[in-house]
Amino acid sequence: MNVIFLGTPEFAVGTLDAICKSKHNVLAVVTAPDKPAGRGLKLKPSEVKEYAVDHGIPVLQPEKLKNEEFIEQLRSYNADIFVVVAFRMLPEVVYTMPKYGTFNVHASLLPNYRGAAPIQWAVINGEEKTGVTTFFLDKQIDTGDIIDAVEVEIGPRETTGELYDRLMHIGAELAVKTLDNVEAGTVVTRKQTDIPVENLKPAPKIFKEDTFIDWEQPAQVIFNKIRGLSPYPGACTFITNKKGQDEFLKIYDAEIKPLTNKKQPGAIEIELPNCFHIFTKDGIISVQNVQLQGKTRLKVSDFLRGFHPENYSDAVH
Repeated sequence: MNVIFLGTPEFAVGTLDAICKSKHNVLAVVTAPDKPAGRGLKLKPSEVKEYAVDHGIPVLQPEKLKNEEFIEQLRSYNADIFVVVAFRMLPEVVYTMPKYGTFNVHASLLPNYRGAAPIQWAVINGEEKTGVTTFFLDKQIDTGDIIDAVEVEIGPRETTGELYDRLMHIGAELAVKTLDNVEAGTVVTRKQTDIPVENLKPAPKIFKEDTFIDWEQPAQVIFNKIRGLSPYPGACTFITNKKGQDEFLKIYDAEIKPLTNKKQPGAIEIELPNCFHIFTKDGIISVQNVQLQGKTRLKVSDFLRGFHPENYSDAVH
């Protein structure tokens, strides 16, 4: 089938690449406009645009998806189907345009974890499984009829970054399978009515306030948050320097250790050369990978080599 692909980040590139290598034909891609990035604020293209340019695929970058010129340009391709991965909400005039409609590749087992950050929230919430779902778009975000899904187990120590890589490849395979089945006319969809709306788990965008660690919480909850926010944006806490200033401390990797003695949640215990422990009410978070404000992200042994505990408080908050 003739496909138009809509997506922006690296996660979408896996699916775009798989479709390009399949029997289907990508006519064009639609992606976000180039954005200023880096110290020089030079315009940086999206990962999807970079892939498309490298492979000679036409690129459309509309500021507004209802722009008449963009709509006419899109219509001129006369595509059979649109495929969406990690893109903006589409207006009805766009997703209803092709003969076979538009389907989305979403990194969760819908209807749970609808939203912008399904992988992060599944890990943060300590889920033991997640998956990838393809579904046809409708008026509400992530609510359309389900086409197909693949269930995936989440490892007990797996980070969002590790799960992201696995789901990117699984989602790519599922997208091609979905295209094959749509073309063959063998798709049987189902409604997203398995779970009452009030019991659904959401996956909203991660904001700065979502990254802060509450050391009064159980160790497992904190550990899951660290996994769920690694490698980006990183679980965050504060440590106070001798000037009384709070500095960010980001934790990217950790282990849970049993309590050996009772200390206040947030208390720090350091044992050189590689033990940096932070107490919770029911366990110890043994930091493995960390970044102090203004410094480089480091393994804990390298971090402690240059860290001077006497210049900081003996607890985080």
